[in-house]
Amino acid sequence: MNIAYAMGSQGAAGQGGSQWMSFLPLILLFVVFYFLLIRPQQKRAKQQKQFLENLKKGDDVITSGGLYGKITGLTDSTVTIEIAEKVRVKVAKSAVAQQAPQQ
Repeated sequence: MNIAYAMGSQGAAGQGGSQWMSFLPLILLFVVFYFLLIRPQQKRAKQQKQFLENLKKGDDVITSGGLYGKITGLTDSTVTIEIAEKVRVKVAKSAVAQQAPQQ
């Protein structure tokens, strides 16, 4: 009987360390998510914001809808793109996805 009580008290003393160790996988999972998902997404968003700020007339761009064209006009929130001769489309500045490759 005495041996059983002694073993029970030692198990309770070791509980503090095992609780800390049970949070370790959760912490490691968050670190992995940060470096594989969150950080690259923030970097991409920063690059896209910088790209949109540096747009100027005459740049060849591609919209998120897939239209290729040349910028003919800019305001703070809109971009006018010439997609064919004398065919101009006004789109939101955020709809410009990337710079068109040079042909």
